[in-house]
Amino acid sequence: MGFRARTQRTIRSDSARGAIVPFTLVGVACVAVAAGGPAAFAALSFDRDAIEAGAVWRLLTAHLVHLGTMHLALNLVGLALIGWITGGEFRWPAWVAIGLASGLSVSGSLYAFHPEVSWYVGLSGVLHGLLAGGIVPGVARRRPESLLLLAVLLFKLAWEAVAGPIPGSAETAGGPVLVEAHRYGALGGAAAGLLARFWERSVRSV
Repeated sequence: MGFRARTQRTIRSDSARGAIVPFTLVGVACVAVAAGGPAAFAALSFDRDAIEAGAVWRLLTAHLVHLGTMHLALNLVGLALIGWITGGEFRWPAWVAIGLASGLSVSGSLYAFHPEVSWYVGLSGVLHGLLAGGIVPGVARRRPESLLLLAVLLFKLAWEAVAGPIPGSAETAGGPVLVEAHRYGALGGAAAGLLARFWERSVRSV
């Protein structure tokens, strides 16, 4: 194995270890909020009236709130899978930036462009952003698995834009699925992933 290949493998291994921290913290935070019961739901969910009254933290904390155990479990499984598949693409600061960009893209866009949405909860929009951002390096290198994930993600978003939520998703989650959140999350995450890749490449070239 050449020096370049060993170096790239070392970088990816270090990145994977670093990615464990933000993904784990998000999962733990979701479980902690769920343990807080109705009081935590009321205090942290996206609530338009409360946000307009100054509770701007809800733009981020809403993504940690879930409708029930099944909704929480599905999102935690998704979080783990995304971390497993793409966690080695970036170091932890980049993952934090991608997660924040995804969350703010979702809640900020819902607040600004969808006045009919009075409340929102769930991690699914952020998950779409984490996946979109996480596959950026692989797509740029034309890795087959990353291109396949991109195709699946685009197909899902196109389906939701035309036909609405994937059949059965609302019943499984325990409430209505806001597909716009998935689209906004993917856009925010992809943009942050592009910036993170540019930044990390710039740092490594110095």
